[in-house]
Amino acid sequence: MSKEAVMAETWSGEFYCVKCKEKREAEGEVKVNDKGTRMAKAVCPVCGTNLNRILGKA
Repeated sequence: MSKEAVMAETWSGEFYCVKCKEKREAEGEVKVNDKGTRMAKAVCPVCGTNLNRILGKA
């Protein structure tokens, strides 16, 4: 069971949408998982699919 801490940080940039198979510009909140990896989570502005981008260690 993974725990994710929400930081008061947002990340704006390119995400890859698996459903659209295109890179999309979006803004999402940054979360840190239990391994210490920062991930930005957003929603695709075209199809509404959840987008994830791994940002690296916190």
